[in-house]
Amino acid sequence: MAPPTPSIPDLSSQVGLLYPHTPLLSSQGADWRGFHLVLAQQPPFSIPEYNPSFHTICVNYGNSVKVRSKLDGHTATIDSVPGDIGIYPADLWQEFEWYQEATYLDLFLEKTIFVRVGAELCEREEIELIPRLRRDFDPLIYQIAVALKTSLEIDGSATKLYADAMSTALAAHLISRYSSQKFKPKSTAKGLSDQKLRQVVAYIQEYLDRDLSLSELANLVQLSPYHFSRLFKQSTGMAPHKYHIQCRVEQAKQLLLQKHLPIAEIAYAVGFTSQGHLYHHFKRLTGVTPKEFLRQH
Repeated sequence: MAPPTPSIPDLSSQVGLLYPHTPLLSSQGADWRGFHLVLAQQPPFSIPEYNPSFHTICVNYGNSVKVRSKLDGHTATIDSVPGDIGIYPADLWQEFEWYQEATYLDLFLEKTIFVRVGAELCEREEIELIPRLRRDFDPLIYQIAVALKTSLEIDGSATKLYADAMSTALAAHLISRYSSQKFKPKSTAKGLSDQKLRQVVAYIQEYLDRDLSLSELANLVQLSPYHFSRLFKQSTGMAPHKYHIQCRVEQAKQLLLQKHLPIAEIAYAVGFTSQGHLYHHFKRLTGVTPKEFLRQH
């Protein structure tokens, strides 16, 4: 008889069953919808057979480690090296064992995201994700995982728009490269219409202090999140989350010049989670800190 499937209310709680030690970093509490990231450093361990309701992408983020994987009755033992990825689809019985201390980045994707993006790209909701048990390196998946880790470390809970974009991009990449269904992206040469772009920009400006989601912006102009993100970048030259941060920094500049509010209050007024959060993005985009900016003006 198969062991019982973990039955936990939400994704972040369910994936917590997979770790003997508390993860070094987790997106739990960041209000990511249908998507979760964990950075874990774990001793040699064995995860008993279970049947997850979510897709799992595992990235080796540490040293070489010997790993035994069993998925849907198929077993593989490999010497995983840093950067290797494994792809483990939902609804398949799977178990894992590793024999040295392992550090890895896990990305967990709910089936609803995969289904939505599949419907947008291929006009099909039933898309088979192909497992990857052997050694493999995928630079885009690696970059997405590391970028999300860095975003969590820097921006904390204010990462919803970025996580939305990355989960959509990840799902699209998985469908394109690791599924039985192929698609051709639609041309985005024209970008958003001027009217739609003005509408989105005005909304971002009005709600700078909010942690906006990609779906929220896409709904304004009646587009899917995937197509909206591509069209917005074509129109502005940057992804929605980067544009959002740039607008926050520009508004912070205006408030600094007025010299009515302390820097900490300005940070919160434009949507940053702390003064340090503002300092990081302000210097990254302008080359100077807010205090240096004030001294120059």
